[in-house]
Amino acid sequence: MAATRLELNLMRLLSRCEALAAERRDPEEWRLEKYVAALEDMLQELKKQSSKPAPELLNEYSRKVDFLKGLLEAEKLPSSTEKALANQFLAPGRTPTTTKERTPATKTVHLQTKARCTGKMRSELLGTVCFGAAASLDFFPLRSCRGLVSDEKQSAVELDAMLQHHQDMQEKLAEEMLSLARSLKNNTLAAQNVIKQDNQTLSHSLRMADQNFEKLKDESDRLEQHAKKSVNWLLWIMLIVVCFIFISMILFIRIFPKLK
Repeated sequence: MAATRLELNLMRLLSRCEALAAERRDPEEWRLEKYVAALEDMLQELKKQSSKPAPELLNEYSRKVDFLKGLLEAEKLPSSTEKALANQFLAPGRTPTTTKERTPATKTVHLQTKARCTGKMRSELLGTVCFGAAASLDFFPLRSCRGLVSDEKQSAVELDAMLQHHQDMQEKLAEEMLSLARSLKNNTLAAQNVIKQDNQTLSHSLRMADQNFEKLKDESDRLEQHAKKSVNWLLWIMLIVVCFIFISMILFIRIFPKLK
């Protein structure tokens, strides 16, 4: 079933919200919150329509809208620890919003947000440890700070590796789907050729049947006319024979008188 205008507008606005969520926003940014509220209203209207999409697609839309709403609520929390904990419970979408996406945008936003919150937590921890250690020792703070910086870099490398792994998996899945699509296309074309040949054979058989029926009808008409002609000639012959017999009897009676 084709998507309605409301569903297309919902998909465009959802794609725009995912792009805004992936960017680094100012604390005073208000557009994303307004867009998410508009998404909720559009989703409710879409659920009330008679020509609404499939239930699986509606659940996916609801999942993405709830993710964006939870993301905004998590950003309003005061501490980085609470933000990171709230982000752990967010559930991103499972399918891409547009055909241009290989990985669902909400999943990428989720990973970026988790990495951002983790980085802020490490930065806060790094600043606290370095400041506390600097009051007591001169060499140890530098060493601990370097250790935390190296841990942060390692975490960033692990995040990049995770993103690369997910991207590789998505590319592999896309290649498998493309291969299946090609196989399905070839099978469909083969079945189409077989059906086309069967249709041609059936059409030829129907034409031959029509021709045979016309010939049979012509022969039936000719036979009927021939039968009528035969009956007419037989009738005339019988009338002639009867007249001949009648005349012969009269002559016989005239020629040969009655015996006394």
